[in-house]
Amino acid sequence: MNAPLRVNDAVLIAGHAFAPFHCVAWAAQEGNGELSLTVVDRTSARIDRQQVPRSTYSDPQRLEHFIEQVRASIGLQGYTLNPWHMPA
Repeated sequence: MNAPLRVNDAVLIAGHAFAPFHCVAWAAQEGNGELSLTVVDRTSARIDRQQVPRSTYSDPQRLEHFIEQVRASIGLQGYTLNPWHMPA
């Protein structure tokens, strides 16, 4: 995947990256182009929250690296995530 990602693509990718937890992602209509990601558990308790610049979420390689970093951070908090890989 080398083409720039649209925000909807990035949201879908992030939605799968943090299973079995839920990832809530949104971009403000009139914001600065950042994507907000919040990972919550089954009780809706926040596990992690990140702001992702457009330059990161639109680049597949940068998005993959970012997601891997967040997954590692969540793992260090004691949470176990399902295996994940960046879609081709």
